[in-house]
Amino acid sequence: MSEINDTRSIPEVLSAVASDLANLVRKEGELVRTEVSEKISDAGKAATTMSIGAALLLGGFGCLMAALVLGLSEFMHPFWAALLVGVVAGLIGFTLVKGAANKVKAKGLAPERATRQIQKDAQLVKGQVQ
Repeated sequence: MSEINDTRSIPEVLSAVASDLANLVRKEGELVRTEVSEKISDAGKAATTMSIGAALLLGGFGCLMAALVLGLSEFMHPFWAALLVGVVAGLIGFTLVKGAANKVKAKGLAPERATRQIQKDAQLVKGQVQ
């Protein structure tokens, strides 16, 4: 077994450990902030793209609905055709939005890498203390 020759006193060692622990906590906080910022930035970019796509889809959907109303107008009064198409589209839309809203969770924004690193650091500190 090799001996460790450390000339520091116990208070100096404890001070160094406390300083290292404070530095570790600070670095972990920076990691959490950085990771959350990255995820928010990615979500913002995705939201912009989704908004543009949604606007284009909405325009196309409106044209298809108008075409459906015109097609149904051959078989019934245009008012009733428009009302029927509007009610059916509204019910389908409401069902889709309600189902999607139930699946949306904030879990995707959790800083996973930082959480794993903090758990590893906690295990390391526990191992050092024992």
